[in-house]
Amino acid sequence: ITFSVSTVFPPEGLSLFRLNAKTGGIRLTGALDFEDVRSYEIEIEATDQGNPPLSGDCKVVVEVVDVND
Repeated sequence: ITFSVSTVFPPEGLSLFRLNAKTGGIRLTGALDFEDVRSYEIEIEATDQGNPPLSGDCKVVVEVVDVND
């Protein structure tokens, strides 16, 4: 199975998250700031290597919590 990001909302979040194409694991590549964006939606597609290939998708929602206040 291969994992890929189909969309990220808001689009500037694309540079903040890294998806491992083999495992589907998601990691942060930068800091998140509650005052800038309160949540991100990442749509991920998983595709197998069958003939024909089958795929499925899901949405991951990341809610940013303000820990400074």
